[in-house]
Amino acid sequence: MELTATKPLTITEAGAAKAREILAAGGQPGAAIRVFVKSGGCSGYQYGMAVDDRQLDGDTVVEDRGVRMVVDKMSYPLLAGSQIDYLENMLGGGFSVNNPNATSSCGCGHSFRTDGTAPGEGSCSGG
Repeated sequence: MELTATKPLTITEAGAAKAREILAAGGQPGAAIRVFVKSGGCSGYQYGMAVDDRQLDGDTVVEDRGVRMVVDKMSYPLLAGSQIDYLENMLGGGFSVNNPNATSSCGCGHSFRTDGTAPGEGSCSGG
């Protein structure tokens, strides 16, 4: 069952270009970028992304700039309205998430907290 996104997840052109590159290199026709949230990190939740050729029951599917993204039903409320970007810097590059639902985030940019969420006990090690 596919849910329709009410507050879509979006991706910048830089993020989309990198995601298309990763998907093309993966050699999995029909694969999408799975965006998810898991408990952990130094602020309570951590972002995660993976190439996935499966669509699970309850997934929300969003297409933006030629990239298909899937989000599980537990992660979607925490990610709704977020924008995914890809940034290059002197240390390399990586995806980042601009999340309007986050009330605070770790300096590493890989974990966040929402209202009412106690800070996690992990380290700022991105994941």
